[in-house]
Amino acid sequence: MDTLPVASGDAAEPLTPAQLRELYSLMVAVRHLDTSAIAWQRQGIIPGYAPELGQEAAQVGSGYAVDTTRDFVFPTYREMGVARTMGVDMVAYMATHKATWHGGLYDPQESRLAPIQAVVAGSVLHAVGWAHGQTLAAGTAETDAANADGKLGVALTYFGDGASSQGDVHEALNFAAVMKAPVVFFVQNNGWAISVPTERQVAGGSVAARAAGYGMPALQIDGDDVVAVVEATRRAFAHARAGNGPVLIEAMTYRRGPHSTSDDPGRYRSLDEERDGAGTDPLERLRQRLLADGIADEAFFAEALAAAKAEEEQIRTGIQALGSRPGTEMFDLVFQETTPALQAQAANWREESEHV
Repeated sequence: MDTLPVASGDAAEPLTPAQLRELYSLMVAVRHLDTSAIAWQRQGIIPGYAPELGQEAAQVGSGYAVDTTRDFVFPTYREMGVARTMGVDMVAYMATHKATWHGGLYDPQESRLAPIQAVVAGSVLHAVGWAHGQTLAAGTAETDAANADGKLGVALTYFGDGASSQGDVHEALNFAAVMKAPVVFFVQNNGWAISVPTERQVAGGSVAARAAGYGMPALQIDGDDVVAVVEATRRAFAHARAGNGPVLIEAMTYRRGPHSTSDDPGRYRSLDEERDGAGTDPLERLRQRLLADGIADEAFFAEALAAAKAEEEQIRTGIQALGSRPGTEMFDLVFQETTPALQAQAANWREESEHV
């Protein structure tokens, strides 16, 4: 399914060999960090984590298309690969998974990645609001200074096939289409809405098909092909950046493993079913392409893996060094001006926990 006009300009330029190698290195780093995070949870280093094994191409490929000088990304709780691709400090990112800080310790404004969103489909509404703000600000001195070419910053928001059944998604799609907001809705259809298969909770079997009802173009792509993901996301960005309104991308991929570290996928699918449905590993798929095209050799792959392992060690050390945040922050950061009720709660908390 492809209802987006043919790409032109930068959106149509093929990836260079150097960029393809970079994508592979990013995917290896994400894969290694993802599998390590599961081990950290089992070891008690972090209390919980949402794995993304098998979705590396969808995340790295889409994140690679972001222009961090003007675009803004609105993630769910599973976009570690996007964050890593955008250059976000991963210790600060993983602070949420350690329960050190809600939404991550990184600076959203500087990194262009909004705080991690745990509310299912909550990020789509935030993205549309920000994108609509871009259209309202278009033509102002501040906007023109940020966008030297006069083109809009674009919001990129993520959600899954399960989240697509939430009313928030309908509201976001409708508002974005009516207002022609520059936003790209990126759906990672990984086959399962926790324990429910896509065909049992997405009417018609395709999220992309719904875009027509909102008058917006859609792309349904192979989410395990990182090159296809980069190209599709670039096309969608070019469309939205030019003032043509939103685009919906549905990346067809597969969740290899649990929904979260508290999930037992064996309760709703067998290991054989998981193997049959998963298809070709996106990492191996890119590896074979690089070998076939003579772009990389075994020495490169070994170097990429060694770099990923070294990075993971640094991140793990940084996470373990994170201390607890001051407990008073739960009261200090609620309102700009405190209330008598909040003051009373803070006093009770200090008496019980700090004995003051």
